[in-house]
Amino acid sequence: MAVLLTANSLSKSFGSRLLFRGVSLTVSDGERLGLIGPNGAGKTTLMRILAGSDTPDEGEVSFRKQARAGYVPQEPTFPSGVTVAEVLERAIAGLPLQPGEHEARINVTLGKTGFQDPGALTDELSGGWRKRLAIARELVRAPDLLLLDEPTNHLDLEGIGWLEKLLKSGTFASVFVSHDRYLLENVSTRLGELNRTYPEGVFVVPGNYSEFLERREEFLAAQQKLEESLANRVDREIEWLRRGAKARTSKSRARIDQAGRLIAELAEVSSRNASSVAGIDFTATDRKTKRLVVAESVAARAAGRTLFENLNLTLAPGVCLGLVGPNGSGKTTLLRMLAGELEPAAGVIRHADNLRVVYFEQNRESLDPDVSLRRALAPEGDLVVYRGRPLHVAGWAKRFLFSAEQLEVPVAQLSGGERARVLIARLMLQAADVLLLDEPTNDLDIPTLEVLEESLADFSGALVLVTHDRYLLDRLATVVIGLDGEGGAGIFADYSQWETWLAEQARAKSAARERPADSKPSAAAAKRKLSYHDQREWDTMEARILEAESALDAVQREMTSPEVVCDGARLIQCNQRLQEAQAEVERLYARWAELESKLG
Repeated sequence: MAVLLTANSLSKSFGSRLLFRGVSLTVSDGERLGLIGPNGAGKTTLMRILAGSDTPDEGEVSFRKQARAGYVPQEPTFPSGVTVAEVLERAIAGLPLQPGEHEARINVTLGKTGFQDPGALTDELSGGWRKRLAIARELVRAPDLLLLDEPTNHLDLEGIGWLEKLLKSGTFASVFVSHDRYLLENVSTRLGELNRTYPEGVFVVPGNYSEFLERREEFLAAQQKLEESLANRVDREIEWLRRGAKARTSKSRARIDQAGRLIAELAEVSSRNASSVAGIDFTATDRKTKRLVVAESVAARAAGRTLFENLNLTLAPGVCLGLVGPNGSGKTTLLRMLAGELEPAAGVIRHADNLRVVYFEQNRESLDPDVSLRRALAPEGDLVVYRGRPLHVAGWAKRFLFSAEQLEVPVAQLSGGERARVLIARLMLQAADVLLLDEPTNDLDIPTLEVLEESLADFSGALVLVTHDRYLLDRLATVVIGLDGEGGAGIFADYSQWETWLAEQARAKSAARERPADSKPSAAAAKRKLSYHDQREWDTMEARILEAESALDAVQREMTSPEVVCDGARLIQCNQRLQEAQAEVERLYARWAELESKLG
């Protein structure tokens, strides 16, 4: 495969803080490089450098001649008051395209990204659809390389599944920063970790996430052995240096220099091998009540729409309830009802006496952006009380990977992952019967996610979890409630059962759309009020409609094939045929309605 992008010896610092040094990467045609790393390692900065929107302190990035790259940032922005179609039109306005290819590209891209209303205003889109539009804005330009920074942020589970299929079926190469382990497992053909643990600043392995974990374990074990070997050699050299020189001799200058180099190498290897993760451990009250929360025939409504109804559930110690469903289906609303913040539109929710509920809110509104990290962690002074023991705020902050120098930094200046750790630190100080967690994994790096998982798995109370992290759901959830976004709710054994149910529902809806019972003509319904020619036309109408719809489906499939997407001339031809096929289907249905009206 030909190389698309080469990054050589990239280094970047912010003030006195070094993000990374000497990082080198290559990306070739068709590769899908997943990029991980701890919070603060500089992943977003590296992506901006690769995209050309930031410059390195040292090193350079070069692209293959005429190669085109697209970049989707974590938080995309759009002009106010424009439509989805206008965003795409502006994206390709300067490209040298053939007449008619603009419209064809936009239609294909809208279809790929799931937009059904090109006239929808960007200001009215949800976070998930804004992320899809940001991806569409780059796809319509037919990039050779697509760079995506945390593309799963704001996407619901259905959206993440769509993203997986898009990246796997795309003709473009991709580099994506993500902490979604299933996405890394299912999509990556290479995986790299940006971390100062590695001598070159980054560790890249061919294969997916599972293969990366195996290779990384081997590398870290080798590094540990190297540190032990260097430590033994340094001990011998130090012992030699301490011994006095023999009479009429002096110590070898070369050996003294070698000892110095060994000591420096040991210090570097020891520094790289030292790692730390946040210490997360929620405290349960260990109460023996069997029924902590009971919901009976609960319903929720918003803006005149039913989110869900007739929902029944019981939370008991040891239960982990996973809530899944598309954005806007009512997951956060249900959490707020369980927390006692909202009343149900129908039904009743009963709480055990003196129930202690700890709620991790998705938007983290309880954090005051203007207070310092010190006050956010310890509002009343310089001590916190954890499990009955007083701890100094500096030690408590260190447990969550904050340095003493950060204590006076305002919360507003912390990264998303750091703010999430602050909120977790505050919640850990509260003993709980029930933990309600709304997207707790957003912005957390993989090491912190793993520690969070272990703490939640050991929590003895009841847990309700809303997350798009499928790995976390599979690991923790003892039962799953799925909200379909259309007012329905169902209980499932696990996430995969919910996925199977969704697929079955989609197939049923598709079949209903293809052959709606009240719209397909039936020869048996014909009456003898038609003329001879109209009767013959009526008798063949059903077959002709089915044939026209099959032709329309065939053109739609052809337009999304890689061969057509990359060929401007064929794309224009297919778009013209698509318009003709659609017009023919509409003409036949109109004619069928006309004939049916004659039957009286």
